[in-house]
Amino acid sequence: MARMIKETPILYGEEARLFELRAATVQPLPKEKRDQIKADYEFMRKRCVNCTF
Repeated sequence: MARMIKETPILYGEEARLFELRAATVQPLPKEKRDQIKADYEFMRKRCVNCTF
């Protein structure tokens, strides 16, 4: 039986300001890091038989 999903909290004050600042200044991952993540994903995908990725 599924559990109910909690309501998303509303941010106020300093928390809201910091959230907006972080959302506006997202830096993309370096190409080397993205390539490593993709290689790790492919490695695990090939090794798992009944995994659903």
